[in-house]
Amino acid sequence: MKRDKYVDWLRALSLIVVVVWHWAFTILQWTPDGPSPTSPLGFTTGLWILTWLLQVLPLFFYVGGHVHLLSWNRACERGVGIGAFVWRRLRALALPALGLSAAWIAIGTVATTVFDAPPWTWRVVLLVLSPLWFMGVYLVLIALLPVALWMHRRYDVLALIWLGGAALVVDVLRFRYHLEWAGWFNMIIVWGLAHQAGFFYDRVVALPRRYDIGVLWTGLFMLIGLVYSGIYPGSMVGVPGEKWSNMAPPTFVIVALLIFQIGLVEVLRPAMERVLEKPGWKRVNDTINRFALPLFLFHTTGMAIALGLGWWLFGTLGGTIPPDFTWWLERPLAILGPLICTLPVIYLFGRNRRSVEQVPDKR
Repeated sequence: MKRDKYVDWLRALSLIVVVVWHWAFTILQWTPDGPSPTSPLGFTTGLWILTWLLQVLPLFFYVGGHVHLLSWNRACERGVGIGAFVWRRLRALALPALGLSAAWIAIGTVATTVFDAPPWTWRVVLLVLSPLWFMGVYLVLIALLPVALWMHRRYDVLALIWLGGAALVVDVLRFRYHLEWAGWFNMIIVWGLAHQAGFFYDRVVALPRRYDIGVLWTGLFMLIGLVYSGIYPGSMVGVPGEKWSNMAPPTFVIVALLIFQIGLVEVLRPAMERVLEKPGWKRVNDTINRFALPLFLFHTTGMAIALGLGWWLFGTLGGTIPPDFTWWLERPLAILGPLICTLPVIYLFGRNRRSVEQVPDKR
């Protein structure tokens, strides 16, 4: 069976978009408690609309569900049990994340106990490790894979409908009855729905093109309706000053975003498949798939090194609030600096790591 290069592209691109977003659009404010991150979204009118395209984690979980189902089917052909399959997946993803976390906790411990670093040192450690939250959710979904597979076999598309309904009920409890704690159930329900939707990937691909366009418009109209209802923020990432975030924890808006993005990537599929068949783009696709996961794991480490060097050499840290014209012109440098600082870290600690689920076919 021919490997789906478009799946590889979407999976790696999802991680790289997250990395570039963090590098380019993070502004650090210095407070008495230490560095505090913010973004230009809270200071630039209308910029939030870009998050409908650039908040790609729903797409990542969707593609991940498809890859897990394919891998499980191949494991079944080899006689591998579900327990061994899940354990192998958990170990492959958890070890690098745990290693990175342990390294930064050790740095924080040495800095505060041996060198008497200020208390906000631990805030820095937390900021560096905070993007790993989605890896934690992903690991939980892998652990729940036997349940997800059973739901898919037993209830098919009803599983998606129930998960979507559950996400909406959680929002009602959260926003109508002010039960904020209930919102955290959507960390599993919403991302579990995106992951479960990936089990239907082959059926979605097989749909006629007019259905792809229909899915895109359905998700877009859902986004417009939900956002302009006045209940949900327009941004698909957290914005300073908003009363709540669509991501922490996720709301039902992320379900609409998932539907929109599934439609969008299917509409773009024919053109992108032609592009990815070109020799130059094949090499690009192979390269970003090789380095996407190490880049994601270590990108905040590289960013911390770049910011530290900037503060040491030039006495600058974080950027301008609100961002001015010069700040926008500097965005390429804001990407280049952390990239240069991340590459040596990848070479030392992550060069042998494949991208998420980038496992050779065994046939």
